Amino acid sequence: MSNSSSEKAPTWFSIVAVVALIWNLLGCMAFYMQVTMTDEALALLPAAEQALYDSYPPWAVTAFALAVFGGAVGSLLLLLKKRIARPVLILSLAGVFIQMGHSFFIAKSYEVYGPGAMAMPILVIVVAIYLVALSRKAIKSGWIS
Repeated sequence: MSNSSSEKAPTWFSIVAVVALIWNLLGCMAFYMQVTMTDEALALLPAAEQALYDSYPPWAVTAFALAVFGGAVGSLLLLLKKRIARPVLILSLAGVFIQMGHSFFIAKSYEVYGPGAMAMPILVIVVAIYLVALSRKAIKSGWIS
């Protein structure tokens, strides 16, 4: 496709891509804060939260990294109007599903944080699905090449 097809993207598409990039960069910050948490900072948490952090397996940490860094790169690729954004966002979504599967069904984090803490993980899932759908629409509409 020529570069002219990417010029057809509506303004809202770029705005959404910027917001998605910011959203995913916040996720990258959360990941960094989790993996660099010191023993002293961990000791300040309630015992149940400490146990939750200690039980986080390497594969779940990897899924978290895939989710947030894939989301950030995929959002940047959307902003740059590159069609490779779609497979990157699909990988990010897979990371989200694996991470949240661990959180909900294995670690049962809702038992530690309460049912109100389910709102953010559900929002993360919805946003990741939306970004994959948006990338599909952008390709079909010729907004990205």
